[in-house]
Amino acid sequence: MLSAESLKKIDQELTKYPADQRRSAIMSALRIAQTEKGWLSSELIEYVAQYIGIAPAAALEVATFYNMYDLKPVGKYKLTVCTNLPCALGGGVNTAEYLKKKLGINFGETTSDGKFTLMEGECMGACGDAPVMLINNHTMCGSMTIEAIEQKLAELK
Repeated sequence: MLSAESLKKIDQELTKYPADQRRSAIMSALRIAQTEKGWLSSELIEYVAQYIGIAPAAALEVATFYNMYDLKPVGKYKLTVCTNLPCALGGGVNTAEYLKKKLGINFGETTSDGKFTLMEGECMGACGDAPVMLINNHTMCGSMTIEAIEQKLAELK
């Protein structure tokens, strides 16, 4: 279900923990699986859990708790906008509304061309750079003015 390369990466994560604490690698293992497959199906979550040696329910608990895991297909670019209070006060809600209008989608939706998925996020720990947007769970963008949004979208197209 996963490539040899991804399994090797998971094996590397497992070496960071004592043998009786393999479950500690589940967050990294799910991230590796999602990076390869694009999202985490229930079958993939179960596969990763069995590979690590934990109950599938324990892996599902992690996958459903954190918003960095995608439990359904997402666009090529997943844009997560922080709308927590500090970011909201710093323009996060306006950023989200602009993206909704610009992309023609709401939170949790994907553009018809499959390019962008828009998500609402919780605190990303970058309140001083509000409004903040996270791209594909890995690239943090701060001070997302309309001009900055337009520039970032142009780069992604």
